Amino acid sequence: MIVAISGSSGLIGSALVRMFEQRKDEVRPLVRRETRRPREISWNPDGEEIEGPKLEGVDVVINLAGESLAQHWSTGVKQRIRDSRVKGTALLSRTIASLAAKPRVFLSGSAIGIYGSRRDEPLDEASTLGDDFLANVCKDWEAATSPASDVGVQVTHLRTGLVLSTDGGLLPKLLLPFRLGVGGKLGRGRQWMSWISLDDYVEAVCHLVTDLSLPGPVNMVSPYPVTNEEFTDILANILRRPAMISVPSFALKFAMGEMAEETALASQRVRPHRLLEAKFHYQQPTLDKALRHLLTAH
Repeated sequence: MIVAISGSSGLIGSALVRMFEQRKDEVRPLVRRETRRPREISWNPDGEEIEGPKLEGVDVVINLAGESLAQHWSTGVKQRIRDSRVKGTALLSRTIASLAAKPRVFLSGSAIGIYGSRRDEPLDEASTLGDDFLANVCKDWEAATSPASDVGVQVTHLRTGLVLSTDGGLLPKLLLPFRLGVGGKLGRGRQWMSWISLDDYVEAVCHLVTDLSLPGPVNMVSPYPVTNEEFTDILANILRRPAMISVPSFALKFAMGEMAEETALASQRVRPHRLLEAKFHYQQPTLDKALRHLLTAH
Protein backbone atom coordinates (compact mmCIF):
# COMPACT_ATOMS: atom_id res chain seq x y z
CA MET A 1 0.00 0.00 0.00
CA ILE A 2 0.87 3.66 -0.23
CA VAL A 3 0.20 5.36 3.13
CA ALA A 4 0.33 9.11 3.82
CA ILE A 5 0.72 10.07 7.50
CA SER A 6 0.53 13.45 9.24
CA GLY A 7 2.09 13.61 12.70
CA SER A 8 4.58 10.96 11.56
CA SER A 9 7.32 12.14 13.95
CA GLY A 10 5.17 11.75 17.08
CA LEU A 11 5.01 8.72 19.39
CA ILE A 12 2.19 6.98 17.51
CA GLY A 13 3.11 8.26 14.06
CA SER A 14 6.73 7.08 14.22
CA ALA A 15 5.59 3.64 15.42
CA LEU A 16 3.17 3.43 12.48
CA VAL A 17 5.90 4.44 10.04
CA ARG A 18 8.09 1.61 11.36
CA MET A 19 5.22 -0.88 11.06
CA PHE A 20 4.30 0.07 7.48
CA GLU A 21 7.94 0.07 6.37
CA GLN A 22 8.42 -3.40 7.89
CA ARG A 23 5.41 -4.51 5.85
CA LYS A 24 7.15 -3.07 2.74
CA ASP A 25 4.43 -0.44 2.29
CA GLU A 26 5.37 2.97 0.89
CA VAL A 27 5.08 5.76 3.49
CA ARG A 28 4.60 9.40 2.52
CA PRO A 29 5.01 11.63 5.61
CA LEU A 30 3.33 15.05 5.67
CA VAL A 31 5.88 17.60 6.92
CA ARG A 32 5.56 21.26 7.92
CA ARG A 33 8.79 22.29 6.19
CA GLU A 34 10.42 22.09 2.81
CA THR A 35 10.63 18.48 1.66
CA ARG A 36 14.00 16.72 1.88
CA ARG A 37 13.01 13.40 0.36
CA PRO A 38 10.92 12.64 -2.74
CA ARG A 39 8.17 10.86 -0.78
CA GLU A 40 7.60 13.69 1.72
CA ILE A 41 4.54 15.91 1.29
CA SER A 42 4.86 19.52 2.40
CA TRP A 43 1.85 21.11 4.06
CA ASN A 44 0.99 24.19 6.09
CA PRO A 45 -2.48 23.87 7.63
CA ASP A 46 -2.45 27.43 9.00
CA GLY A 47 -1.82 28.77 5.51
CA GLU A 48 -4.12 26.16 3.94
CA GLU A 49 -1.26 24.94 1.75
CA ILE A 50 -0.58 21.32 0.78
CA GLU A 51 1.13 19.46 -2.07
CA GLY A 52 -2.12 17.84 -3.12
CA PRO A 53 -0.84 16.06 -6.25
CA LYS A 54 1.45 13.93 -4.05
CA LEU A 55 -1.69 12.42 -2.47
CA GLU A 56 -2.92 11.12 -5.84
CA GLY A 57 -3.01 7.32 -5.79
CA VAL A 58 -2.43 7.01 -2.04
CA ASP A 59 -4.36 4.04 -0.59
CA VAL A 60 -4.62 5.21 3.03
CA VAL A 61 -4.35 8.62 4.71
CA ILE A 62 -3.71 8.69 8.47
CA ASN A 63 -4.10 12.05 10.20
CA LEU A 64 -2.47 12.35 13.64
CA ALA A 65 -1.27 15.96 13.72
CA GLY A 66 -2.15 18.15 16.70
CA GLU A 67 -0.74 20.54 19.32
CA SER A 68 0.29 18.83 22.58
CA LEU A 69 -2.26 18.94 25.42
CA ALA A 70 0.50 18.72 28.04
CA GLN A 71 0.89 22.43 28.73
CA HIS A 72 -0.94 25.18 30.62
CA TRP A 73 -4.12 26.00 28.74
CA SER A 74 -4.01 29.73 28.16
CA THR A 75 -6.53 31.19 25.72
CA GLY A 76 -3.87 31.14 23.00
CA VAL A 77 -2.87 27.54 23.70
CA LYS A 78 -6.50 26.40 23.60
CA GLN A 79 -6.89 28.06 20.22
CA ARG A 80 -3.77 26.29 18.94
CA ILE A 81 -5.00 22.94 20.32
CA ARG A 82 -8.24 23.37 18.39
CA ASP A 83 -6.84 24.87 15.19
CA SER A 84 -4.02 22.35 14.87
CA ARG A 85 -6.59 19.56 14.78
CA VAL A 86 -9.54 21.09 12.99
CA LYS A 87 -7.76 23.19 10.34
CA GLY A 88 -5.36 20.41 9.37
CA THR A 89 -8.14 17.83 9.16
CA ALA A 90 -10.34 20.15 7.08
CA LEU A 91 -7.46 20.86 4.67
CA LEU A 92 -6.69 17.15 4.27
CA SER A 93 -10.38 16.32 3.81
CA ARG A 94 -10.91 18.93 1.12
CA THR A 95 -7.75 17.82 -0.67
CA ILE A 96 -8.78 14.15 -0.54
CA ALA A 97 -12.20 15.08 -1.93
CA SER A 98 -10.57 16.86 -4.88
CA LEU A 99 -8.37 13.94 -5.95
CA ALA A 100 -9.04 11.95 -9.11
CA ALA A 101 -7.62 8.81 -7.45
CA LYS A 102 -8.95 8.98 -3.90
CA PRO A 103 -7.74 6.87 -0.95
CA ARG A 104 -9.80 3.89 0.17
CA VAL A 105 -9.56 4.83 3.84
CA PHE A 106 -9.02 8.03 5.81
CA LEU A 107 -8.12 7.34 9.45
CA SER A 108 -8.39 10.62 11.33
CA GLY A 109 -7.35 11.31 14.90
CA SER A 110 -9.83 11.96 17.69
CA ALA A 111 -9.83 11.18 21.41
CA ILE A 112 -11.97 9.64 24.12
CA GLY A 113 -12.14 13.17 25.54
CA ILE A 114 -15.11 13.50 23.19
CA TYR A 115 -17.25 11.78 25.87
CA GLY A 116 -16.39 14.29 28.60
CA SER A 117 -15.80 13.23 32.21
CA ARG A 118 -18.48 10.64 33.13
CA ARG A 119 -17.51 9.15 36.53
CA ASP A 120 -18.30 5.39 36.52
CA GLU A 121 -20.58 5.34 33.47
CA PRO A 122 -19.55 2.66 30.93
CA LEU A 123 -19.01 4.28 27.53
CA ASP A 124 -18.78 2.94 23.98
CA GLU A 125 -19.01 4.41 20.48
CA ALA A 126 -22.79 4.79 20.74
CA SER A 127 -22.63 6.87 23.96
CA THR A 128 -23.67 10.50 24.05
CA LEU A 129 -20.90 13.09 23.77
CA GLY A 130 -19.60 15.59 26.31
CA ASP A 131 -19.70 19.38 26.29
CA ASP A 132 -16.44 20.58 27.83
CA PHE A 133 -13.51 22.11 25.93
CA LEU A 134 -11.88 18.85 24.81
CA ALA A 135 -15.21 17.26 23.89
CA ASN A 136 -16.08 20.20 21.68
CA VAL A 137 -12.63 20.17 20.07
CA CYS A 138 -13.06 16.47 19.29
CA LYS A 139 -16.54 17.02 17.85
CA ASP A 140 -15.24 19.74 15.52
CA TRP A 141 -12.21 17.58 14.70
CA GLU A 142 -14.40 14.69 13.59
CA ALA A 143 -16.83 16.95 11.72
CA ALA A 144 -13.93 18.39 9.70
CA THR A 145 -13.62 15.05 7.86
CA SER A 146 -17.01 15.45 6.17
CA PRO A 147 -15.68 16.59 2.74
CA ALA A 148 -13.90 13.22 2.43
CA SER A 149 -16.81 11.10 3.61
CA ASP A 150 -19.22 13.09 1.38
CA VAL A 151 -17.39 11.81 -1.73
CA GLY A 152 -17.43 8.17 -0.59
CA VAL A 153 -14.07 7.80 1.16
CA GLN A 154 -14.33 5.56 4.22
CA VAL A 155 -13.55 7.78 7.23
CA THR A 156 -12.70 6.21 10.58
CA HIS A 157 -12.29 8.37 13.69
CA LEU A 158 -9.56 7.08 16.01
CA ARG A 159 -10.96 7.93 19.46
CA THR A 160 -7.68 7.43 21.27
CA GLY A 161 -7.19 6.84 24.99
CA LEU A 162 -3.96 6.90 27.01
CA VAL A 163 -1.26 5.24 24.87
CA LEU A 164 1.35 3.41 26.93
CA SER A 165 4.95 3.23 25.75
CA THR A 166 8.37 3.70 27.31
CA ASP A 167 9.33 5.81 24.29
CA GLY A 168 7.08 8.76 25.12
CA GLY A 169 3.76 9.94 26.48
CA LEU A 170 2.76 9.60 30.14
CA LEU A 171 4.55 6.42 31.21
CA PRO A 172 8.19 7.67 31.12
CA LYS A 173 7.13 10.69 33.20
CA LEU A 174 5.70 8.37 35.85
CA LEU A 175 8.59 5.93 36.03
CA LEU A 176 11.12 8.20 37.78
CA PRO A 177 8.92 9.23 40.74
CA PHE A 178 7.58 5.69 41.11
CA ARG A 179 11.08 4.21 41.04
CA LEU A 180 12.09 6.75 43.70
CA GLY A 181 9.17 5.62 45.85
CA VAL A 182 7.31 8.94 45.60
CA GLY A 183 4.65 7.89 43.09
CA GLY A 184 1.00 7.84 43.98
CA LYS A 185 -2.57 8.36 42.88
CA LEU A 186 -3.93 11.60 41.48
CA GLY A 187 -6.71 13.15 43.53
CA ARG A 188 -8.90 10.48 45.10
CA GLY A 189 -7.84 7.97 42.45
CA ARG A 190 -11.40 7.02 41.54
CA GLN A 191 -11.26 8.42 38.00
CA TRP A 192 -11.21 5.81 35.24
CA MET A 193 -8.23 5.60 32.89
CA SER A 194 -8.87 4.07 29.47
CA TRP A 195 -5.54 3.04 28.02
CA ILE A 196 -3.96 0.96 25.25
CA SER A 197 -0.41 -0.28 24.68
CA LEU A 198 1.38 1.28 21.71
CA ASP A 199 1.86 -2.20 20.22
CA ASP A 200 -1.87 -2.90 20.29
CA TYR A 201 -2.63 0.58 18.92
CA VAL A 202 -0.37 -0.03 15.92
CA GLU A 203 -1.91 -3.46 15.31
CA ALA A 204 -5.41 -1.97 15.58
CA VAL A 205 -4.54 0.61 12.92
CA CYS A 206 -3.22 -2.21 10.72
CA HIS A 207 -6.57 -3.96 11.22
CA LEU A 208 -8.52 -0.81 10.36
CA VAL A 209 -6.70 -0.11 7.09
CA THR A 210 -7.60 -3.57 5.80
CA ASP A 211 -11.11 -4.01 7.30
CA LEU A 212 -13.49 -1.89 5.24
CA SER A 213 -16.43 -2.49 7.59
CA LEU A 214 -15.46 0.04 10.26
CA PRO A 215 -16.30 3.59 9.20
CA GLY A 216 -17.18 6.11 11.90
CA PRO A 217 -15.85 6.23 15.48
CA VAL A 218 -13.61 3.49 16.88
CA ASN A 219 -12.47 3.58 20.51
CA MET A 220 -8.72 2.93 20.53
CA VAL A 221 -8.49 1.55 24.06
CA SER A 222 -7.97 -1.75 25.86
CA PRO A 223 -11.06 -3.79 26.88
CA TYR A 224 -10.06 -3.36 30.54
CA PRO A 225 -9.90 0.24 31.80
CA VAL A 226 -8.69 0.82 35.37
CA THR A 227 -9.14 3.48 37.98
CA ASN A 228 -6.21 5.75 38.70
CA GLU A 229 -5.82 4.01 42.06
CA GLU A 230 -5.63 0.60 40.34
CA PHE A 231 -3.13 1.95 37.81
CA THR A 232 -0.99 3.27 40.67
CA ASP A 233 -1.09 -0.02 42.56
CA ILE A 234 -0.25 -2.15 39.51
CA LEU A 235 2.68 0.05 38.45
CA ALA A 236 4.05 0.20 42.00
CA ASN A 237 3.74 -3.58 42.38
CA ILE A 238 5.60 -4.25 39.12
CA LEU A 239 8.38 -1.83 40.12
CA ARG A 240 8.33 -3.21 43.69
CA ARG A 241 8.18 0.28 45.13
CA PRO A 242 5.75 1.90 47.57
CA ALA A 243 3.16 4.34 46.22
CA MET A 244 1.91 6.03 49.36
CA ILE A 245 2.00 9.66 48.22
CA SER A 246 -1.07 11.11 46.52
CA VAL A 247 -1.38 14.46 44.78
CA PRO A 248 -4.50 16.32 45.98
CA SER A 249 -6.96 17.47 43.32
CA PHE A 250 -6.64 21.11 44.39
CA ALA A 251 -2.86 20.96 43.87
CA LEU A 252 -3.28 19.55 40.37
CA LYS A 253 -5.86 22.21 39.52
CA PHE A 254 -3.60 24.94 40.92
CA ALA A 255 -0.58 23.70 38.93
CA MET A 256 -2.29 22.70 35.70
CA GLY A 257 -5.54 24.65 35.68
CA GLU A 258 -8.31 23.52 33.33
CA MET A 259 -6.03 20.88 31.79
CA ALA A 260 -6.02 18.93 35.08
CA GLU A 261 -9.81 18.71 35.20
CA GLU A 262 -10.14 17.51 31.59
CA THR A 263 -7.14 15.14 31.55
CA ALA A 264 -5.55 13.90 34.81
CA LEU A 265 -8.76 14.08 36.85
CA ALA A 266 -11.26 13.27 34.09
CA SER A 267 -13.02 9.90 34.36
CA GLN A 268 -13.71 7.96 31.16
CA ARG A 269 -14.59 4.29 31.42
CA VAL A 270 -14.43 3.46 27.73
CA ARG A 271 -14.96 0.10 26.03
CA PRO A 272 -13.67 -0.72 22.51
CA HIS A 273 -16.99 -2.20 21.41
CA ARG A 274 -16.39 -1.94 17.67
CA LEU A 275 -12.86 -3.41 17.73
CA LEU A 276 -14.10 -6.33 19.82
CA GLU A 277 -17.05 -6.79 17.47
CA ALA A 278 -14.56 -6.89 14.57
CA LYS A 279 -12.67 -9.72 16.35
CA PHE A 280 -9.54 -7.65 16.89
CA HIS A 281 -7.11 -9.61 19.07
CA TYR A 282 -5.25 -7.68 21.78
CA GLN A 283 -1.72 -8.81 22.61
CA GLN A 284 -1.75 -6.92 25.93
CA PRO A 285 -5.38 -6.58 27.01
CA THR A 286 -4.76 -6.09 30.75
CA LEU A 287 -2.72 -3.32 32.36
CA ASP A 288 -0.57 -5.77 34.32
CA LYS A 289 0.37 -7.64 31.14
CA ALA A 290 1.02 -4.42 29.19
CA LEU A 291 3.22 -2.85 31.86
CA ARG A 292 5.16 -6.05 32.49
CA HIS A 293 5.81 -6.37 28.75
CA LEU A 294 6.94 -2.74 28.47
CA LEU A 295 9.10 -2.65 31.58
CA THR A 296 10.66 -6.08 31.00
CA ALA A 297 11.51 -5.18 27.40
CA HIS A 298 13.34 -2.06 28.58
